[in-house]
Amino acid sequence: MDARESTVRILDNLFGLHSENLGNALDRTSLRHSLLTSNLANLNTPGFKRRDVDFGVTLGDEMSKLKHRPGAEIRVDNGSRRMDGNSVDLEQEVMGIAQTELRYQALTDMTSRYFSGLKNVIKEGR
Repeated sequence: MDARESTVRILDNLFGLHSENLGNALDRTSLRHSLLTSNLANLNTPGFKRRDVDFGVTLGDEMSKLKHRPGAEIRVDNGSRRMDGNSVDLEQEVMGIAQTELRYQALTDMTSRYFSGLKNVIKEGR
């Protein structure tokens, strides 16, 4: 068992799996943001195929994938929308980035509230 696994096991024993679930959701959101900004950067690259991560799942479904690596479900859009073979759509990417930013903000708020609650419990409500 490496140091990360040991740390995760200790955190799981102390805080349950909720902290890991929130971390996984934040990692997945960061991955999506990175993919979408890469798509935008390659908007005019002939033959570039857009990549994305599916967010068509509920947060509960996402949190049930505890040991799932965030990069494992990257989808590549092999269809072309343009004559040069590029599959990036500017409006779709900008809308996706806005949605991802909102999701990330909601997740960071949830994480902050979770740890504030733990801090309150540790301090015995003082």
